[in-house]
Amino acid sequence: MHRVVVTGIGVISALGLDCEQFRAGLTQGLCGIAPITLVDTSGIRIKNAAEVKGYNPDQFFPPKQLGFMDRFAQFAVIAAREAVAAARIEWTPELLETTAIVTGACIGGRTLEESGYYEMYHNGRSRVHPLTIPFSMVNAGASHISIELGIQGPTFNTSTACASSAHAIGQAFWMVRTGFAPMAIAGGSEAPLFFGGLKAWEAMRVVSTDTCRPFSLNRTGMILGEGAAMLILEPLEAALARGAQPIAEIAGFGMSADATHIIQPSQAGAERAMRAALRDAGLQPHDIGYINAHGTATEANDSTEVAAIRAVFGEHADRLAISSTKSMHGHTLGAAGAMEAAVTAFALRDGVLPPTINFTAVDPACNIDVIPHTARAVRVDAALSNSFAFGGLNAVLALRSLTSA
Repeated sequence: MHRVVVTGIGVISALGLDCEQFRAGLTQGLCGIAPITLVDTSGIRIKNAAEVKGYNPDQFFPPKQLGFMDRFAQFAVIAAREAVAAARIEWTPELLETTAIVTGACIGGRTLEESGYYEMYHNGRSRVHPLTIPFSMVNAGASHISIELGIQGPTFNTSTACASSAHAIGQAFWMVRTGFAPMAIAGGSEAPLFFGGLKAWEAMRVVSTDTCRPFSLNRTGMILGEGAAMLILEPLEAALARGAQPIAEIAGFGMSADATHIIQPSQAGAERAMRAALRDAGLQPHDIGYINAHGTATEANDSTEVAAIRAVFGEHADRLAISSTKSMHGHTLGAAGAMEAAVTAFALRDGVLPPTINFTAVDPACNIDVIPHTARAVRVDAALSNSFAFGGLNAVLALRSLTSA
């Protein structure tokens, strides 16, 4: 069994077009939430989202390549490129044949699909664009990463709603730990800001009309976001042998199913996933210093998550620092687990815990240290990254600082 480390991270998000802008935004407590520009919202209750601002696909892809890629797949490739460059990988034929790609996405590409259906239903068109299926399939991000980099190893996508990319990283982690794959590119991407999708979320009434206030007494719901994050995973000994500088260690992974309700969160399910991650990592509750919470800012999620944390950590919960960075980069759905795993890895390496911004008032049901407003310079030895999805599917990653290992 190998110890598995993260040696490269790539991110494109509402906080910036690359990883450094993402990290700077987290440290500064910047808010990427703003009025939606991608869609005409005159007939939609949802007005704000965490868009990737200043993004011009022509700056990243030639026209021929763009002709086969939806926005979410573009984000996946951009993040993978950056992660590979950061890890300074020198590809060999053997590595290309055996490296794994595991991505998470739950929406996939919908822009071409939606426009095609509109033309059929409203304008009498008899057919849709011939590439509608390859544009819309949720595995397109993984496939385009494989094509661009020439990677021929095990490649697939997981689709488990908001836990998709946490499940993806967990599966990739186990593959590298057992030696099934010598390296993996793992993460997620999502581009959910299209008219039909916004109307669907509007109907659920879980999206805020203004901003995201996780754990606040007056929280009014989640804010949708878009983007991608990809991580390079490899054995510690292999990383050190090639002179790489690991960012953090993936120490464990836990998952569970609530088996209760399709949308209402379960405290017991969240508890089982956190306990499983700790057990897989060989960590005790008192070893954890920080949790990147799922923290969607919905009434049910936040209080349920805090109750689960208190059940798992007992008295140590009062010494934990917890934040929801969705207050800055929005809820990126299938990409959320990967984006927040990246946040957690950087927090462990840099000794800076990101804040929960937009916090206004303490909710007695969420009375826990949520690092309000301002990042905190604190070094912790280990952390959890929580992802709890509709459908009652939970995934938790346990990460460890390499300076403490």
